[in-house]
Amino acid sequence: MDIKRLQFMMNGDERGQLIALEENREIPFTMKRVYYIFDTRKDVVRGMHAHISLQQVLVCVHGSCKITLDDGKERETVTLDDPSEGIYISNLVWRELFDFSEDAVLMVIASEIYDESDYIRDYDSFLKRVSSK
Repeated sequence: MDIKRLQFMMNGDERGQLIALEENREIPFTMKRVYYIFDTRKDVVRGMHAHISLQQVLVCVHGSCKITLDDGKERETVTLDDPSEGIYISNLVWRELFDFSEDAVLMVIASEIYDESDYIRDYDSFLKRVSSK
């Protein structure tokens, strides 16, 4: 599965910490969109889709959440609970985001602007697509 844990360098002193993210450095692609998810109830599942072309880096900048990733052959669940860590997700990986802590803020950095036609929202369609690769 084409996912990677990313460790970001913290720069700080007695005033606090700072993490800088630059495209094609800490983020392994050109960034075209950044958004964040917050105020999500613990019982809510988000995501439930894959992307045809888009790549993402997810960082839980506050609190925690879990993400199940699936490439059609294997599934892996990761916990994001450290703002100095992110997860890179390539295209054609199904994702389900869940178990958000009450204070969770999940930042998503995307390689493309929003395009509904890039989404695969049906799991069976996703499986057919990846099995024909």
